[in-house]
Amino acid sequence: MKLFCGIDWAEAHHDVAIIDGDGHLVAKKRITDDPAGFAELIEILTAAGDESEDPIPVAIETPRGLLVSALRATGRAVYAINPLAVARYRERHSVARTKSDHADAMTLAHILRVDAHLHRQLPKDSELCQAIAVLARAHQDAIWARTKAHNQLRSVLREFYPTFLAVFTGRFALGISSPEARAVLGIAPTPAAAAKLSVSRIAAALRRAGRSRNIDPTAVELKAALRESQLRQPVLVETAMGRQTLALLAALDTACASVVDLGQAAAEAFQQHPDYAVITSFPGLADSTGARVLAEIGDDRSRFSDARALKAYAGSAPVTRASGRSISISHRRIKNDRLANTGWVWAFAAATHCEPARLHYRRRREHGDRHAAANRHLFNKLLGQLYHCLQQGSAFDEAKAFAQTVDAAA
Repeated sequence: MKLFCGIDWAEAHHDVAIIDGDGHLVAKKRITDDPAGFAELIEILTAAGDESEDPIPVAIETPRGLLVSALRATGRAVYAINPLAVARYRERHSVARTKSDHADAMTLAHILRVDAHLHRQLPKDSELCQAIAVLARAHQDAIWARTKAHNQLRSVLREFYPTFLAVFTGRFALGISSPEARAVLGIAPTPAAAAKLSVSRIAAALRRAGRSRNIDPTAVELKAALRESQLRQPVLVETAMGRQTLALLAALDTACASVVDLGQAAAEAFQQHPDYAVITSFPGLADSTGARVLAEIGDDRSRFSDARALKAYAGSAPVTRASGRSISISHRRIKNDRLANTGWVWAFAAATHCEPARLHYRRRREHGDRHAAANRHLFNKLLGQLYHCLQQGSAFDEAKAFAQTVDAAA
């Protein structure tokens, strides 16, 4: 008889429930989150009738962690069920809205028993792809952390040091996140300290930041610009805000260093993957964005049944809702946010550097789409082409990808 296992995951322990095809409880147990607990889980599954040829599938509420990794290593199907979905299934068996760990484990097992075909099991990605996913997501998190640290520092500088913002925002592309700006701010965190700077100290800071050209003329310009008059806070308040600036600067320095280190590590791992040549053949995808795309879609070719499934997963395909005489078409809000964020950057870069992609974007704008909708439509088209190229193992062909757009423009 077919058996199903549900595991209610927690930090210190896990509740396990095994049911048969009729929904009857076969075994239940609470295990610890350590090797001994996992050994107990294997014993329970074996005693219930687990076989190497047909292992018992497992449903759990998280797609990551040591327990999930160990379960996937056994070769069994593991289903990561969204906690919101589990909460809705729980209401099928009880209206009291009470929650217990054993009941949740039973609910997870029942989900597999009745609706396993509606849920996607965890993909069988290669170890290299999983490593790329870790690094690419960490790199993306580091970029978001850098943006947050930059905005916090800018907000404080605007309150008492607007001259510094004006000087470095206009001269450097990265603004106060540039290495030169951070080096100068480290030795002049207040207007009073900036007034005492000499050209030699500024030049030394620029050299520490890695600048190698036009150091002395730049130092002279910065000295004059930082000494321009501005409104000032009281002395004690300005000093206190200077200390706060140094603390925020340290956080920004750490975030910037993490972005560089993780970006390089993700790119090096991505370059070793067999799909590297196919993914980077697309306009707008390079080492960083390509690694993020691979991290989210994986290299398990059976994960998505067709291109439409991938587009729905990325949130690029529109969703149609019909009720009676009412029909609405809108973009998806439930999606893989990381892939959608990368897709936005991908489509924008493709429209900037690829003429057929730009023509496609312009055609959507002329059709009446706003910028966000046109950009999402281009991402949707590119994502479908990427699915096809990965399945066939072929590189991107601009003439085939945008044949209709090019012919219409001609």
